[in-house]
Amino acid sequence: MPGCPASPPPAPSPGAALRVWWARRPPTAGAAVMATGIVSVGLRLTGYENLSRVTLAMACAAWVALAADFAVRLVRRRERWLTEAGTPGALNAVAATTVLGTRFSALGRHTLAEALLALAAVLWPVLLVTVVRRWKRGMPGTVFLGCVATQGLAVQGAVLARAEALAWLAYTALVLFWSGLVLYVVALALFDLRQVAEGAGDQWVAGGALAISALAGAELLTADDGNPYLWNDDDTGVLRTVTVALLVLALAWYAVLLVAEVRWPRLRYDMCRWATVFPMGMTAAATLSVAAAADVPSLKGPGEVLLWVAVAAWLVVAAAALSEALTSLKASGRASVRASVRSRAPR
Repeated sequence: MPGCPASPPPAPSPGAALRVWWARRPPTAGAAVMATGIVSVGLRLTGYENLSRVTLAMACAAWVALAADFAVRLVRRRERWLTEAGTPGALNAVAATTVLGTRFSALGRHTLAEALLALAAVLWPVLLVTVVRRWKRGMPGTVFLGCVATQGLAVQGAVLARAEALAWLAYTALVLFWSGLVLYVVALALFDLRQVAEGAGDQWVAGGALAISALAGAELLTADDGNPYLWNDDDTGVLRTVTVALLVLALAWYAVLLVAEVRWPRLRYDMCRWATVFPMGMTAAATLSVAAAADVPSLKGPGEVLLWVAVAAWLVVAAAALSEALTSLKASGRASVRASVRSRAPR
């Protein structure tokens, strides 16, 4: 009626704001699953089983949400899926799946672990080829995800080979282990070293890729427990030497990257910070695993220290991510209100 005040616009739907926020999620979001999953693995290695299971549940919930979105985009938004599949971050899907599969193997859930390994094995060649085609010089730290995804398959393959005494799977894991090292060398040649000082967080994958390679080597060494005479003395000697060398290099990268964080602090939250937590947790898990597999007990103490550093980093990044998500949801809600007001304005 004339003279009556205009009715206020309806409050924005929380679901609509959530969908807007979720749609803006980059492919690198899978790093959060990887980070949470490897923290769960590290907590199990140090005897904190209850905490390990809690973090595993969180990683599984995030994985299910991302997997559902992955499938929806593949079916309904094929062009966007193809675009994102060509980015290095797409390989997070493979790596995250293998991390969860490895943790489920430790729980004795071998059938579920096998299903996750099969899924990762199907995704790996498709995504790897798509990503590698777009590699070029001056890449960020995500270029090392080709190595990470490949070594993730090697780790889970070696774990299942030991649990189920499958020699063929151990040999396949060994091939993947060496292939991952080749991919690391290629990625290192393409990596922009300026990212050490300028990267948003994913520069840590340069060290994390070596750490997961060391973990793969450790698991291959212990795969012989379930397959007597799987490796001869020469094989074991080479594997042990390479594994220890990889761990030393991973620790060296860790030190360099930590010094760079102090020298060039980057305190603002970025999704890539999950790609910082994952290498931290992976370095801890690799140190603890190599300590047992290569019979170097002196590494156990440093491995536990690195684990709690990773847990602290996980808590900080998780808190920052939650704060950023709430801020984004509020901004999306305000944008919906403004759009509603404009749509109701008289023309």
